[in-house]
Amino acid sequence: MALWHLGASAPSPADDRADRMADTLLAGVVGGPSGSDPDGTGSVRRRARFHALAVQEVRPLTADAIEVTFAVPEALEEEFDYLPGQHVALRTEIEGREVRRSYSLCRPPVAGSVSVAIKRDQGGRFSTWAQTGLQVGDELDVMSPQGTFTSGLAALDGAHVAGIAAGSGITPLMALASAVLARSETSAFTLVYTNRRATDVMFLDELADLKDRYPSRFVVHHVLTREQRSAPLLSGRIDEARLRGILDDLVRPQTVDEWFLCGPFDLVQLCRDTLADVGVDGDHVRYELFTTGEPGQERPDGGRPVVVSADEPVRTIAFTLDGQSGSVETPVSADESILNAALRVRPDVPFACAGGVCGTCRARLVEGSVTMTENYALEKDELDRGYVLTCQSHPTSERVIVDYDV
Repeated sequence: MALWHLGASAPSPADDRADRMADTLLAGVVGGPSGSDPDGTGSVRRRARFHALAVQEVRPLTADAIEVTFAVPEALEEEFDYLPGQHVALRTEIEGREVRRSYSLCRPPVAGSVSVAIKRDQGGRFSTWAQTGLQVGDELDVMSPQGTFTSGLAALDGAHVAGIAAGSGITPLMALASAVLARSETSAFTLVYTNRRATDVMFLDELADLKDRYPSRFVVHHVLTREQRSAPLLSGRIDEARLRGILDDLVRPQTVDEWFLCGPFDLVQLCRDTLADVGVDGDHVRYELFTTGEPGQERPDGGRPVVVSADEPVRTIAFTLDGQSGSVETPVSADESILNAALRVRPDVPFACAGGVCGTCRARLVEGSVTMTENYALEKDELDRGYVLTCQSHPTSERVIVDYDV
């Protein structure tokens, strides 16, 4: 099974090394202890760490999207082993301010590089900077891969997998589709991909390559919201009526073993609700969001300052990170998140989106109680084992202890 870059004609020694790495990844064992699966969930978790990587290539995808490939030195290959469907956080400084953003890895695992696709957001500070200023040779801090938008791919041998994506939501599904199809000669992948216009379709050539390589096992349905297609079902916004039509005529749920959804919140929620209504078991539906905010909405890039006055009630937040213990007091009136408080005393506390989407700030609640404002990253089994998103968790007891190292 070869998982080199799409379009390669023959494997090189580096490709052979990538094959061995990919076989290990798909078997669910990643990078030794740092990528082991102590929870037995089939997901890959490791301590999130940033490493400086050089930009190897910047490739245009559409008028407002680029693919950025980073060179991974051999010494860091284990740190950047990943499963298709995972993501990385990027960190840089723009106009004197630290900015972090998470992006899905869009290529199957290959030794020596990782690739992400960046689409310009309306008013987006990082995406606009990347489109206009990022060049080959620039160095960015790239976090080791994270995320549970994946599955035990060995269990998908011979399976029919379906994906629904919108816009830049295609990025993790590109890696997933390539891996699923390459791993088994009997697997199939059906993709419903919606964009405004044909010119907005990211990875158009790569999708065509997949169709050429697996003509009987890969199907893609392009839905365009602002262009007329010959099939009425594929023209217009995916609302409930159109989605039910797609499920009736194009992707029949009874034939699908696993679902992957990626896009804006409204579409993903519509798909989850509709699939549940037609009898699809929620355990076989995975989803990922890039953001839950409106276009142009400011996203937090770090902790806000909080002043602790001597005469007001406080709560104590204690945490363990990299084997070291820390604690900080937070005013009850501030309604401060655990992440924000921890960043005031440990700037290296892991986070990326700070919006409850990426899961980078996950920790286990050891003592005390919290309320979690949003959660788009943790699975039910993780919640049952006491994990919380520290960017969304606010203490409700006098003392709270969390462990980032578990």
